[in-house]
Amino acid sequence: MSNKTIPDTQIKQQYEYIKKVSALNENRASKYFIKTFGCQQNEADSEKLAGIAEKMGYTKADIPDVADLILVNTCAIREHAELKALSVIGQYKHIKIENPELVLVVCGCMVTQEHRINDIKFKYPYVDFTFGTSSIHRFPELLYNQLMQGKRYFCPEESEYLVAEGFPTARESTYRAWVSIMYGCNNFCSYCIVPYVRGRERSREPEAVINEVKSLVENGYKDITLLGQNVNSYGKDSNFDCDFADLLQRVARIDGDFTLRFMTSHPKDATKKLVDVMASESKIAKHFHLPLQSGSDSILLKMNRHYNLAQYLDTANYLKEKIQDITITSDIIVGFPGETDEDFEDTIKALQTVEFDMLYSFIYSPRIGTPAAEMENQVTQENKNKRFNRLLEMQNVISLSRNQGLEGSVVRVLCDGESKSNAELLSGRTDGNKIVFFEGDKNLKGKFVNMEIKRAETFALYGSLK
Repeated sequence: MSNKTIPDTQIKQQYEYIKKVSALNENRASKYFIKTFGCQQNEADSEKLAGIAEKMGYTKADIPDVADLILVNTCAIREHAELKALSVIGQYKHIKIENPELVLVVCGCMVTQEHRINDIKFKYPYVDFTFGTSSIHRFPELLYNQLMQGKRYFCPEESEYLVAEGFPTARESTYRAWVSIMYGCNNFCSYCIVPYVRGRERSREPEAVINEVKSLVENGYKDITLLGQNVNSYGKDSNFDCDFADLLQRVARIDGDFTLRFMTSHPKDATKKLVDVMASESKIAKHFHLPLQSGSDSILLKMNRHYNLAQYLDTANYLKEKIQDITITSDIIVGFPGETDEDFEDTIKALQTVEFDMLYSFIYSPRIGTPAAEMENQVTQENKNKRFNRLLEMQNVISLSRNQGLEGSVVRVLCDGESKSNAELLSGRTDGNKIVFFEGDKNLKGKFVNMEIKRAETFALYGSLK
């Protein structure tokens, strides 16, 4: 066992608390509800919390009003995400008033920050307890103590962030799954709060990851995404004879019909070896999410990204050279402190050069506790908005052009069932993670189908079954 893994004795102790809570729920139909904010890692954490809750005798509630246990799993990546979470917590006050026995829990990234803990202590007195990302494994213990003692508790972060193995997972989907391969981040980008709220990097044992994926495939999962804040750093914190490219290849060679994805990659650690593995293994999706953040070398330096534009373009060009029809997506931050018009023009040129299939763009938001929040020359909101709108206009043109290039082609799509925007259509995703709408039987949900692309729009494709 890795020294980054929580000892079995501590896991067994938590299972004793699971049994105790389960005994309390034995003669009552207790329900739980989880509200999740943030990234895929938060979603994966919530599925683990749901699995533990069900092991403790709770069943899932569709709405919070009927729950006996509510967990709000928070995000801290931007202030907007925190304010949304606080707003929802405020809305749950009336449920607590109507049901004083309700246990209301706030967990996740936001509550690792002292100023947010103080907010909850003094402004939300009906919240029963909190715990951060380092203490997810202690959920059974914390819940049992709350049920028995009824005292508010704000769980401090652990002295060391470790990996917890052996807990159940209640997955939202029966055919798409998240599999965390590592936690935390060592990069300390100057705008990012993640290393402060999720700790340093720690990788799961390769066999633990492989066994989890094997189990998923045996149970019919068709789309599996390996998760990490920077998957390309996998294994660097441990003595594994297995880097991320090695792990990806081993997982891709598991028997079964499934698509394997991963996110997120840091450009400084994206190796040619990784690209070569993607090119050689048919089960690995030909989609690479490679966050650029800025096309300006001076801004990248201020961001502490540890690469320049030329190095980024080398990686993007190698992807295109080795993998036919590769889909490349990216992140861009607009309005980083000190960003000039010239810096922004460099970003526009980078978009035109790489031609991303899709872009996740963000207006820079200062995060308390990060170096960028203290930087001089903060960009005005007016300039941020102007640049953001121009970026979107440029990317929309590129995305439409890239999608139109697929018209007339036949692609494999994993069906997600009814479209949320049009109940008469089904929706699914291609190997390149593009949304496709089409007519078909609802029983196709969770199955692979071949699709001829008839029409392309900026954000979606339209096809017919072949």
